[in-house]
Amino acid sequence: MTVVEEQSGPEDAGEPDGNGDREPGSGEGAQDDGYTPSRRRLERERYKRTRARRATALAAVSTLVTAVVLYLVVVGAPGWPRTKETFFDGRYAREALPKVLDGLWLNVRLLLVCGAAVLVLGMLIAVARTLRGPVFFPLRALAAAYTDFFRGLPLIINLMIVVLGVPALRLQGVTVDPVLLGGTALTLTYSAYVAEVFRAGIESVHPSQRAAARSLGLTNRQALRHVVLPQAVRRQVPPLLNDLVSLQKDTGLVSIGGAVDAVRAADIIVGRSLNYTPYIVAGLVFVALTIPMTRFTDWVTARMDRQRAQGGPL
Repeated sequence: MTVVEEQSGPEDAGEPDGNGDREPGSGEGAQDDGYTPSRRRLERERYKRTRARRATALAAVSTLVTAVVLYLVVVGAPGWPRTKETFFDGRYAREALPKVLDGLWLNVRLLLVCGAAVLVLGMLIAVARTLRGPVFFPLRALAAAYTDFFRGLPLIINLMIVVLGVPALRLQGVTVDPVLLGGTALTLTYSAYVAEVFRAGIESVHPSQRAAARSLGLTNRQALRHVVLPQAVRRQVPPLLNDLVSLQKDTGLVSIGGAVDAVRAADIIVGRSLNYTPYIVAGLVFVALTIPMTRFTDWVTARMDRQRAQGGPL
């Protein structure tokens, strides 16, 4: 019997790649760890680490210098002692914080209730604006007039009209609660903005999606519900979250009607003490509540961008 010896080719010995490194799992090194980085690769990684450390140090130094300059400018201002006493008094801050936090619970409840109402009403208005056929023209016209009017009307004027004007009518069975009226005004204004966000998402779905759904036997309503709206909502999640962040801040405007929220709680202390530190406390509380929502919005946006770049679901 003749034994034929197999000749080892380049793939057995391990071919170096374009960087001078041998392929993993090839050659004699495959019996040990399978891969040995070349000197060129080690130098390149060392250079990247050095550059990253240099960039981090430069960013830290520039931030520190900017902070010191701003501090010196503010503290060195002629009116800083009086400003510090009026806006940054620790005694009034400790007094205001518990009451501001109690009032913040009202803002959170308004955010949850009004946010849900805004999403529902905004979706209905957007669907009404995208209905096809001449028979739906009055509905489309009313939806367009609604969005144009409430997007153009300043929110604070809308709040004044609803919170102060509705009780003046003395209608039977209509509430005069400033919290409910303020929430209604917020819902009316923000539903107009959210409706346009939804409408943009609906119109961004290619008509072929609807045509494909119809070819499978779905009606127009079924195609809108099961094909168009899911894609539209998924695409518009980041702007919807941005509107939610704005709504969270604007819930403080219900205080103009007398509702005791975080802003009104601070205003009561300011009116008694003539010290504006409670306003700073209320502002910082809103900022602390908004930052996590903003970072979550950024994370969702970045995640959807990565999925879109990789050809994932939109």
